[in-house]
Amino acid sequence: MKSSKTSTTLGFAALAIFTAPLTVAADPGWYFGGNGGPSQSDVDEDRIADELLAQGYATTSMDDNERDTGFKVFGGYQFNKHFALESGYYDLGDFGFTSYTVPRGSLHGVLGARGLNLDAVLSMPFTPKFSAFVRAGVAYTEVEGAFEGTGLMNVVEPNSESKEANYKFGAGVEYMFTQRFGMRLEAERYRIDDSVGNDGDIDLYSAGVLFRFGAPPAPAPAYVAPPPPPPVVVVAPPPVVAPPPPPVQTDRYCSLLDFQFEINQDKVQLEEQEKLAVIGNFLKKYPQTTAVIEGHTDDVGSTEANQRLSERRAEAVVSYLVRNVNVDRSRLTPVGYGETRPIADNSTDDGKRQNRRIGAIVACATDIEGLYVRPARTTMALAIEFDALDTAVKPEHRNELQGLADFLKANPTVTATVEGHTGNLQATPEQAMKISQQRAQNVVNYLVDELGITRSRLTAEGFGQTRRFSYNAQDNRRVNVIIEYPR
Repeated sequence: MKSSKTSTTLGFAALAIFTAPLTVAADPGWYFGGNGGPSQSDVDEDRIADELLAQGYATTSMDDNERDTGFKVFGGYQFNKHFALESGYYDLGDFGFTSYTVPRGSLHGVLGARGLNLDAVLSMPFTPKFSAFVRAGVAYTEVEGAFEGTGLMNVVEPNSESKEANYKFGAGVEYMFTQRFGMRLEAERYRIDDSVGNDGDIDLYSAGVLFRFGAPPAPAPAYVAPPPPPPVVVVAPPPVVAPPPPPVQTDRYCSLLDFQFEINQDKVQLEEQEKLAVIGNFLKKYPQTTAVIEGHTDDVGSTEANQRLSERRAEAVVSYLVRNVNVDRSRLTPVGYGETRPIADNSTDDGKRQNRRIGAIVACATDIEGLYVRPARTTMALAIEFDALDTAVKPEHRNELQGLADFLKANPTVTATVEGHTGNLQATPEQAMKISQQRAQNVVNYLVDELGITRSRLTAEGFGQTRRFSYNAQDNRRVNVIIEYPR
């Protein structure tokens, strides 16, 4: 009896008490990881002493071991950014005590806890990378005990074992360094039934790593031209059936054109000519249609000057369509609206840029074949910035130029125009023109001498201060590289 009750007392001593916080989150997909850190129990020394006293042993002193190191490995599935199911294996470490008694002797006991868990994990994302989480679930724990007596203390059952399911809960934080790799800090409490029938808690405070396998964001779909319509098979109606009335022609309007101008400019630039090719193809396909070309400005300058500038912009587009696309001028109407119809905030540089624009309102045809305008060619622009009065190509732009060179080598039929600009308002127009020309030429020389592009495929042009992209002078110290496809 004494030995049996002594074993029961030892079981109480080996139990632990744990306290824990809460949380975790991510995109859908599988993940796995591992944590490790200190574990802690709370040995009930008073209860052990009472149990020993009931068996005729007075406790003179007691040593206990309430701390150890635990770990866990886990895997789970993230259903959405707020909910996941997670399962794993854990080892909470070993805990024990030594009680010294009269009659002279000692009782030493150690219990270890390990098992499997299944948790529901609720996450609260604070940023795309950082989140907090709470967890709650079931822990199936195997507790093994070892007991040893010395002196007059006799242990009848030196080993014990129990396997029980109980609850667990916890909380923590997670930080994802990349889309695949992250780190966790968390605290958990496991409710444990020990191998001799006592209950208690064990806490695990841990840090670890996490690997996710969620699918990456899908790339934006490439433009795919609509397939041509199937051929129309016309079957003549029987003579006795009157032909159906013609469809009612309805007026519809399409906005097919939208591009921006540089500051105080009305010239159609190279990169915008592709958009005009699209509208030109449409107007030639449907010779009965007409178009209203609308010019707009930002609010810098006087209202009267902006009105005149918007009219010149609209007229420049009309002239281009007449001269280069052979559209009859009588089908085109230029209209200037000045600064009266902004589409963005004129208090910002970007808003002003959006308001320096051209739009087109085109009367669409009702066509049984449908409308299949040939898409514009791809135009690439590479912006390279310069310091004030400097013409040297900065080292940080060499990777961009390498990418441009790789593109030119992969497409040997294309050519490139290198356009130089300056924002130096203190220089004379002649000096500004010379600086911009040298900037463009230096980029051409770098592509030829360092990256092996044939010089005949490259053209350098300087525009000085005449084509300001922004009201900020630094933004205008640039080179644009325009890729031109063969017609």
